[in-house]
Amino acid sequence: MAKVEIKQPIVEEISEAIKDAQSVVLVDYRGLTVAQDTQLRKELREAGVIYKVYKNTMMNFAFKGTDFEALAPFLEGPSAAAISKTDATAPARVIAKFAKTAKDLEIKAGVVEGQFYDAKGMEAIANIPSREELLSKLLGSIQSPITNFARCMNQLAEKGGAAGAAPTEEAKAEEPAAEAAPAEEAKVEEAAPVAEEAPATEEAPAAETAEANAEA
Repeated sequence: MAKVEIKQPIVEEISEAIKDAQSVVLVDYRGLTVAQDTQLRKELREAGVIYKVYKNTMMNFAFKGTDFEALAPFLEGPSAAAISKTDATAPARVIAKFAKTAKDLEIKAGVVEGQFYDAKGMEAIANIPSREELLSKLLGSIQSPITNFARCMNQLAEKGGAAGAAPTEEAKAEEPAAEAAPAEEAKVEEAAPVAEEAPATEEAPAAETAEANAEA
């Protein structure tokens, strides 16, 4: 069997893996222990990332004519490809996090959403939160103004209720005073005739005395 026939299925496998992929990251895995490699594969698999070691020549054939052809210059030495079709930042994010405890693991370069990034650029990509985290933050930012608005409206409603109750209490306090005013006026009016009649009662004896003296 010709070598081309042997290589063809592998090239097709890679081509199918990168088809519609949002990102492909090349990794230098030299120096990883078996335990570390197993753990890395597990974490990438849980993040929905395809991770596999391929020969550089096979990847070079598969990358030709695609956005990932820009990775060809970095196909030197042992290489593994981390491929994601759902979360563009997942490969870089998981690998960069794992590299903090596995110093021998290195990102060579990557293509994210059609854009090429070198190792330094991939470090910046690795710091971008996941799609779920971004959606969660977006939802929180949307809900926050609504929550604040509802809180303000509630406070205004409470203040409005207190202000509305105040005149009622004042009105209750003023009602007895309003009712008392006519009573006081009535007392004054009743007392006035008594004061006017009193002198008439006192003058009667004086007139009778003057008449008696005249007769005498």
